[in-house]
Amino acid sequence: MTTPRLANAELAVMERLWKEGRLTARRLRDLLYPDTTRSAHGTIQRLLQRLEDKGFVHRDASLGTQLFSARISRESYASARLEALAARITGGSLVPMITQLMEERKLEPEEIERLREILEEG
Repeated sequence: MTTPRLANAELAVMERLWKEGRLTARRLRDLLYPDTTRSAHGTIQRLLQRLEDKGFVHRDASLGTQLFSARISRESYASARLEALAARITGGSLVPMITQLMEERKLEPEEIERLREILEEG
């Protein structure tokens, strides 16, 4: 199954859910649109519904208040998007992408060390 790409507004909601855990729609609205009018509540509701339809968000109404949480981890989403990008631009190989990042010194020493560990384990 292919993980769908998230629009910027959807990704902003997911970022909050990944960071904060379970949140109400009102709390999400307050975090994402702190200086806004009531219309932002409808926007948040629509975004949450779209994310739920795509399988990214779980809605829990068991406590009387609807709480929303992420169904997919940030790491899983990032991995799926990287694989999709690699499929489009490098025939599915991540090696050219990692090589470019290393050559341009875009990776921190800890990240390079983690890559070494992964390669040695594999």
